[in-house]
Amino acid sequence: MKTSESRFSQCVYFSSSAFARKIEKIAVESWKSVGLSPSHGYLLLCVLEEPGMQPGCIAHQLQLQPSTITRLIEKLEEKKLVVRTTEGKIANVYPTPKAKELHTALKQCTKKFNDACTGIIGKEESCKLVAIMNKMADKMEE
Repeated sequence: MKTSESRFSQCVYFSSSAFARKIEKIAVESWKSVGLSPSHGYLLLCVLEEPGMQPGCIAHQLQLQPSTITRLIEKLEEKKLVVRTTEGKIANVYPTPKAKELHTALKQCTKKFNDACTGIIGKEESCKLVAIMNKMADKMEE
């Protein structure tokens, strides 16, 4: 059944959740080649592009709770992709050489995901959708 045919299709919660599940499926498939979840991949990209990033800044960039960031970092540490250093109360996250080797592949995963979405939704519609979602998410913060 199409989402638009559901009795709950007029509900923002229902429709956004249905859409998120479909997007998640595409994202997971796009990141499969590097053996990481999309969240782990995006966190790693943050750290690769800004070594020494603090977990709070990562949380802000990824729009996730600090406790979630801590769990993601711990998993990446287990995989030997990041290391944390502490200077007093400040923690910094750095990519390892193993992570640096993955940088190109990680960027390809984001491209694969974006290409898959624009292939389904269309480039113009995809850009409009992202802009509207960002605007609405910002309004929810107010």
